[in-house]
Amino acid sequence: MLQIDYLKDFRDPIKIKALAEVIKKEADRPLNIMEICGGHTHTIMKYGLNQILPPQINFVHGPGCPVCIMPKERIDHAVALVQDENNILATLGDMIRVPGSKSSLQKERAKGKNVKMLYAPFDILKIARENPDKNVIYFAIGFETTTPMTAALIEKVIKEKIKNIYFHINHVLVPPPVKAIMDSGEAKIDAFIGPAHVSVITGAKIYKQIVDLYKTPVVVAGFEPVDIMESVLWIIRQFKENRRKVEIQYKRAVSWEGNIKAQEMINRYLEPRESFRWRGIGDIPYSALRLKDEYSYLDAEKVFGDILPDQPIDDHKLCICGDILKGIAKPYDCRVFGKACTPQHPLGSCMVSSEGACAAYYRYGKLELV
Repeated sequence: MLQIDYLKDFRDPIKIKALAEVIKKEADRPLNIMEICGGHTHTIMKYGLNQILPPQINFVHGPGCPVCIMPKERIDHAVALVQDENNILATLGDMIRVPGSKSSLQKERAKGKNVKMLYAPFDILKIARENPDKNVIYFAIGFETTTPMTAALIEKVIKEKIKNIYFHINHVLVPPPVKAIMDSGEAKIDAFIGPAHVSVITGAKIYKQIVDLYKTPVVVAGFEPVDIMESVLWIIRQFKENRRKVEIQYKRAVSWEGNIKAQEMINRYLEPRESFRWRGIGDIPYSALRLKDEYSYLDAEKVFGDILPDQPIDDHKLCICGDILKGIAKPYDCRVFGKACTPQHPLGSCMVSSEGACAAYYRYGKLELV
């Protein structure tokens, strides 16, 4: 049977080098380009794109890693919840490794606490069925990409009248932190590479306000090296032609309007919360979601509110993850990078996540181009 490699063209070294040559010829001014998503950061580092581009092009890493931006007090919520032997807490991916103020979910699981790592949100239904006498709490994380799955799970729980599943909602939104970074004036950013998977759900329309407010181009890019190189070229050409607009490079998956059905499902059960504290950045108004009041009986923050800590907690004093997320520092600027802080023993969240900038620099930063 013939197998088709759909990614081959987007990783073709000949195309990558050809785009690099065109960019070198056309780049006529310094540009600080923030790739909002951590997935883009890893592609840039893995394929050495930062090394083959001209020095005028500077990549600035953004706050688009849902694990990296989770503040310690939210992790402390999860740790507090698993102290009750009647509770099972389940979450996705790297979240169990993120350090809170005193512990992490990984450490608590090693102590015998009920912590489950999910491969998909709907796996929690099986856990709930197998443990009818336990409270099963879904610690939901992610940007707009993963929010529809949480909304679909909420709908399933309601329709099937499942009584022992609760939701601790930590879903965050892309535009508000971008606006907060631009409004702070700390980082000099000329243009943005917009997230891929987020934009599949939201559509590229969510970036229009950023372009209008700050006159910064936004090009929504796929995750492959050819995608990113092409997006850089598009940004250069916007400046050369004195244009500022939202463009969709990732047309094979992203539209202007996005997935309307997914958006409707999210809006059915969730709404913006007044404020959410971003790790290293601070409180950003309407930058995250919460369950609507009519579903408060499913809301772990309300049902178990009396045992949840409510004090904001700063990061480790030596960790500059906040500055990295704000685009005013890079991992190599951190004194503990690769020394006291490694993926095996992370001090900050940017080293924990598979999408974190520090993890990308640690894994790929010393690679030399052949």
